Amino acid sequence: MANITLEDIARQAGVSRSTVSRVINDQPNVSDAARNRVIEVVHRTGYLPNAAARTLASQRSLMIGLVLPQTVSSFFADPYYPHLTQGIAQACNQKNYTLALFLVETKEDEEKIFPRVSRRGLLDGVIVQASHHGDPMMTKLIDSSIPLVFAGRPFQANHFSFIDIDNVSASYNAVNHLIRLGRKRIATIAGPSHSTVGIDRKAGYVKALKDRGLELDEALIVEGDFTEAGGYYAMQHLLFRKPDAVFAASDIMAYGAMRAVKQANLHIPQDIALIGFDDLPLANASQLSLTTVRQPVIKFGVAAVELLIDLIENGTEPPRRIILETELIIRESCGASYRGLDHPL
Repeated sequence: MANITLEDIARQAGVSRSTVSRVINDQPNVSDAARNRVIEVVHRTGYLPNAAARTLASQRSLMIGLVLPQTVSSFFADPYYPHLTQGIAQACNQKNYTLALFLVETKEDEEKIFPRVSRRGLLDGVIVQASHHGDPMMTKLIDSSIPLVFAGRPFQANHFSFIDIDNVSASYNAVNHLIRLGRKRIATIAGPSHSTVGIDRKAGYVKALKDRGLELDEALIVEGDFTEAGGYYAMQHLLFRKPDAVFAASDIMAYGAMRAVKQANLHIPQDIALIGFDDLPLANASQLSLTTVRQPVIKFGVAAVELLIDLIENGTEPPRRIILETELIIRESCGASYRGLDHPL
């Protein structure tokens, strides 16, 4: 059947060539009877004219989607997302899957993208970056019944498969390190309170203070938005509260905080110790290297693909969850390795 054509399929199924094309490309306006006849012929002949027909015959497209509820500008400004995408792309290449990337910024984006993501036969499954509670795109994906893996813990964690790190424990260890260094007024630039990652990293901060007998001062907690500008403005606000240390919930916000400290003619770590979160390449690339929590972002992406393929091949029940390890990387900004820098920040 190597030389079979769409015309041959149409003749055997008793339909027109255009009907065969619509069925193969999963388009509407085809009766169930006609569609079933075309599918039967495709299965019987084993004809695979293109990727769409392979999907029809095998019920697998070998394509997965990555949905990021981020603006295009923030996607490229925050190193986390390119590194996550790099890990996902590497795993897709190794597993012979094609990756489709969807950046959702506006309601209009959502309305355009969701029908493509949820369209039957187009994607075998989807990886979605966990976003804020009540995100309509996430709700629609959940309701679509497509195999789904969350990158980050979703709010309804018991019902869905996800991959994450232990954000509470990682943040606890970072703040505890500052306490061991003798810092007493430890502030935090937290992540958004409507996201699980923001909630969990703040919880680790609070737990560390309480366990070590330090007073929790709400004035030392400022919410950021995981941007450099957010870290900068949060630090400007905190400077009036005179902290002697700051735990920032991301490296990007930590670097915004560094900029604010420098403009205030203060020095890190002498005046204010600083710890970030992520350990992306920029953390060790500046004049003053950043103490930070290292999470394996590329490995995170690889593991997300492997988990999704497991759901595709073996079913989505029961939900699976993977928690990866983190490590506190001690550099200059916390003061532990400070030895009288010639050019303090």
